[in-house]
Amino acid sequence: MKITSLRTYLVAPRWCFLRVDTDEGITGWGEPVVEGRAHTVAAAVEELSDYLIGQDPMKIEDHWQVLTKGGFYRGGPVLSSAVAGIDQALWDITGKALGVPVWQLLGGNVRDRARVYSWIGGDRPDEVASEALARKNEGFTAIKMNASAQLRLIDTPAAVHGIVDRVASIREAVGDEFDIAIDFHGRLTAPMARRVLPLLEPYLPFFVEEPVVPELSDHIGDIVRSTSIPIATGERLYSRWDFKKVLDQGIAVAQPDLSHAGGISEVRRIAAMAEAYDVSLAPHCPLGPIALASCLQVGFAAPNLLIQEQSLGIHYNTGSDLLDYLVDPSVFRYEDGHVGLPTGPGLGIEVDEKAVERAAETGHRWRNPAWRRDDGSLAEW
Repeated sequence: MKITSLRTYLVAPRWCFLRVDTDEGITGWGEPVVEGRAHTVAAAVEELSDYLIGQDPMKIEDHWQVLTKGGFYRGGPVLSSAVAGIDQALWDITGKALGVPVWQLLGGNVRDRARVYSWIGGDRPDEVASEALARKNEGFTAIKMNASAQLRLIDTPAAVHGIVDRVASIREAVGDEFDIAIDFHGRLTAPMARRVLPLLEPYLPFFVEEPVVPELSDHIGDIVRSTSIPIATGERLYSRWDFKKVLDQGIAVAQPDLSHAGGISEVRRIAAMAEAYDVSLAPHCPLGPIALASCLQVGFAAPNLLIQEQSLGIHYNTGSDLLDYLVDPSVFRYEDGHVGLPTGPGLGIEVDEKAVERAAETGHRWRNPAWRRDDGSLAEW
């Protein structure tokens, strides 16, 4: 079997899909994207196709090594994301060729269902509380929320109390048999993290995600030691070498993104590496169905999976949503806050090719907003 073509599709709301065809008629799908830089990643995939055309798609590890290390310049979000989507598609082809799910090729499933969480938005305490309660009534057992809007380098007591009040309102609404994860998106400085996180401790958050930007990863150890709240990070780390720095500092949850961190091949290695540090796995995935399917293949084979992010109804999904590009959306049916074991070959999904082609005719140019503080300076989004 030989690879005959690679084609990318930019589809709403902000995703990039990849189709890899072979001379035996088996097609694999991947999701190579950096949100807000989809065209750039698509161009990187096109450049990498020079090597892949004519190759055996089932030599996944050798291709991963060549694509990531065969060029003089390595790493970073664009190259790692391009390789991630290609890697997903090659695993999809291999599973389909052998007639088994990818998790079977990774050693078999270690669980029968995987816990998932839902996103909520809203800035006022009453809004987030009602949204969290709605998710609980839908059957979810955990949510994740953005902790704040833009923040000053060291912000006011009012800003600090606003963050705490939002979490407090949710805990009061949903009770203690429900988990609340808090995503800071790197909006805290290290001093602000040491101030804010201890005040959240009475509400027992599930974890706090990315309290500081990845450039400040050398401060993660200090933040871990400043609070009893489990610290999670990793959506902007792209390899096991990136994760090595934060695993050494005591994080509780590793959050590699299957569309950013080298795909299935690399994330399964990151998961195994994290297990040696007693760190749980919670793959980052505010993306589309191919990325989620890839996450689940790894998660069902990883002993240290904690929970899986999924984007159904997330506030980024304007115009299209998670299930819009699937022939059978029931593969992602959630019951009691869990998703069942995917049983189809490859990634376990069937992409609706006509829906993808229609969406790609319009495409997208999604960009994240550039936030500014009240003095006009750039703030973390």
